Amino acid sequence: MQKNTTSIEDVPLNGFHQLLTVRSGGGWVMDGYILSIIGVALMQVSAELKLSGFWEGMIAASALLGIFFAGFFGGWLTDKLGRQKLYFVPPLLFIVCSLAHLWVESALAIFLLRFIIGIGVGIEYPVASSLLVEFLPSKSRGPRLAALTILWFAGAALAYIAGNAILSAAGPDGWHWVLASPALLGVPLLLVRLGTPESARWLVSKGRHAQADGVIKKVYGPGFSLANMPVVAAEKKVSLGTLIQSGYGKRLMFVGVFWACSVIPVFAVYAFVPKVLDALHLTGDWAAYGSIAITLLFVVGCIVATPLVNSMGRRPLLIWSFLLSALALLGLGTFSDAAEWLVLTFFGLYALFIGGAQVLQLVYPNEIFPTDIRAAGVGIGASISRIGAAVGTWLVPLSLASIGIGHTMYAAAAVSIVGLLVSIWLAPETRGMSLEDAASLNR
Repeated sequence: MQKNTTSIEDVPLNGFHQLLTVRSGGGWVMDGYILSIIGVALMQVSAELKLSGFWEGMIAASALLGIFFAGFFGGWLTDKLGRQKLYFVPPLLFIVCSLAHLWVESALAIFLLRFIIGIGVGIEYPVASSLLVEFLPSKSRGPRLAALTILWFAGAALAYIAGNAILSAAGPDGWHWVLASPALLGVPLLLVRLGTPESARWLVSKGRHAQADGVIKKVYGPGFSLANMPVVAAEKKVSLGTLIQSGYGKRLMFVGVFWACSVIPVFAVYAFVPKVLDALHLTGDWAAYGSIAITLLFVVGCIVATPLVNSMGRRPLLIWSFLLSALALLGLGTFSDAAEWLVLTFFGLYALFIGGAQVLQLVYPNEIFPTDIRAAGVGIGASISRIGAAVGTWLVPLSLASIGIGHTMYAAAAVSIVGLLVSIWLAPETRGMSLEDAASLNR
């Protein structure tokens, strides 16, 4: 049979790509649900267990702390052991730890379980995104990675819808069932990932060329071989130990800072939506429907931003996203005592405008690092961003009590302004490039 000379970077999407998107995308639905469901249950948990402000913040931030610790070793393990082996660890942790919430009766137990769940999420980020990006053609890479963020917010929206329904039906102990509900998503996620092959690019980076060739033939067809993968000849090997010395340290700083600045206000809001809306004088139906509407607007913002990843380009999309979202948060701070409709308008504008930065969280780190350190780069970026988000989340109840909602929103705006300045300084443009060119320092 005549060999195909088409690079795997230029092939059209096939059934395998679609299935792999479902396999990885399901993890983002799961992550959004898990990290947001605490916001639904926290007020009931706090009332029943008589939590202090300290423990409210610790429980809200516990999963983020788990992500911080797991991002470092999860990314390293993904690069060391392979994508396939770790692909099943997160859903297993999600299922077991979620179900354990049915029996917990202390703040410490909830904190520890959600910390372990955060470890699963911290592993999920590098393993699922690296596996997906290393199979996708270049034209589909940006939009598909951006779509993962849409699925994250879809999972977050589902958490608020399902969580409030469970609370209404389950009565005083409803929070146990709310925090156990992620297991219902974890089981199908585990099953759909069965049969996923190892990344051919990772196999090549480890010198396992025969296995990589077999994967390529299975995924792309018998007319393809290792010769159709540009990484064999083009990509320079870089170790995690020499990451900073090799020139990728500045890129790592960019990823960590912009990612942190795009999630700190979002996670702070999600963990304490009822408290934030109450501080903004939105109660009753305004608070109930407002929280769902804001969550859905985050999804809409990501949907609007996704096609702009290719048409507008990565760098301008990131800069405009931070600029406009900062202005919306400044508006929230200035008009924190205004009418309900105006407060929700500024909240909605923030949710829409931050979509550009949100969808680039997985695009940039997966494109600007080579295969040998790609997962580590994603994991470390996630860790840096989540420790910032954890601190911000822990500070929200303290900030609301000490400086008020207006100044809390000004602080959130300052975070977006930092993201804007760092993006202007360091954000590269990778639109239309192969993975090898995007990861190269010589361009």
